[in-house]
Amino acid sequence: MARLLPSLTLFCLAAAAQPSRYNFDEARVPPYTLPDPLTMANGEHVQDGKTWLDKRRPELLNIFAEHVYGKTPPDSGPLRASEVFTDRRALGGKAIRKQVTLYFTPDNAGPQMHLLLYLPTAVKGPIPVFLGLSFSGNHTIHSDPGIIANDVWVADPADISPKGPKRMLHLPPDDRTRGSRAADWQLEKILARGYGLAVVYYYDIEPDFVGGMQYGVRPVLMKDPENWSALGAWAWGLSRALDFLLTDKAIDPRHIALIGHSRLGKAALWAAAQDRRFTLVISNESGKGGASLLKRGFGETIDHLNTAFPHWFCPEYKQYTGHPEKLPVDGNELLSLIAPHPLYVSSAVEDLGSDPKGEFLAAVSAGNVYRLFGKRGLGITQMPPVDQPVMHDVAYHIRTGKHDVTAFDWEQYLTFADQHWGNISPPDPHAGPTSKLK
Repeated sequence: MARLLPSLTLFCLAAAAQPSRYNFDEARVPPYTLPDPLTMANGEHVQDGKTWLDKRRPELLNIFAEHVYGKTPPDSGPLRASEVFTDRRALGGKAIRKQVTLYFTPDNAGPQMHLLLYLPTAVKGPIPVFLGLSFSGNHTIHSDPGIIANDVWVADPADISPKGPKRMLHLPPDDRTRGSRAADWQLEKILARGYGLAVVYYYDIEPDFVGGMQYGVRPVLMKDPENWSALGAWAWGLSRALDFLLTDKAIDPRHIALIGHSRLGKAALWAAAQDRRFTLVISNESGKGGASLLKRGFGETIDHLNTAFPHWFCPEYKQYTGHPEKLPVDGNELLSLIAPHPLYVSSAVEDLGSDPKGEFLAAVSAGNVYRLFGKRGLGITQMPPVDQPVMHDVAYHIRTGKHDVTAFDWEQYLTFADQHWGNISPPDPHAGPTSKLK
């Protein structure tokens, strides 16, 4: 039987009421000061990789935790896992499919995280893997009938108020949605290129609506769960998924790529900033509060983020509503925390709310930190032509289309992984020499 929740604000309705207030005119972008990732709080300038790793990096992590994502609770070790359900002849023999439930509580009574893993059968030896959170249940990433379907949360269709609070229903799996998000994941393309794919439905970690915290992991881990954030919880869940992947001897532990789109791109960046075991990171249109620049007055605003999605960020973040200039960090510093691991940032022409130019400028700025390690940033200061990626240790593209994950995006990400993990050289003539991941 569905659970009917009390009145809740559905984020998509609040979002729909706000975009008209965005600035989409470059001529109206006010002057702003971009924080320098290499300038420490005491004014000293970081000049080498050791100082970055030992001093500046921990300093930035603390600032992001205090002002943006909340402080992650201490790591209590890998989660207990259920029996792994394995099919070695999935997808007509092209893949090994594994499914496991990871439990957040010792008694298995609380929220649970269901992980879906595909590995190519044609690859011998340890396999590199892409890990990401899915916006829908695991069964939506491919039409494979063997995928165990997830419960879902949906807005109550009987609550038709256009602007008021919405009720959310917790419903059993709906097999009609099987494979409905397959285009987002390009599973067979990933497998054919020699990579594995691991996916978790992000609502398993915390349902994404105001009030969803009580059904997620935050109350399980913290006495004051409201002092953390949904984005912080989703990032934490990615690290726990990684804990499990690293127990699988078929997976190459040195080559785990983390990918996230939109809000889940924000979570992926924060997860990789805290967890150095992710050795390649992809931000697919993560926008404001992620890769883009909040201080640049273009596209989505902190005001909208705090109004439409107040559960995403920590309480301290609310004080910057209307005052982005006072925020002590920005997206360029979040990207810098990924260094020296390979980083790919992408945008889309029609995704103005995410501020593609802001995402690009943040990636340019992060290159200054990569140079401390002998790595190569973008090497350009003007945005590249549409659909023409630039790939070095930091990569970027802006593609035709809207806010989405497409086959074009995945083609670039797989090529980027090939470049850094030694499979092929990049086809982009502007990419320069390949850079091997250390």
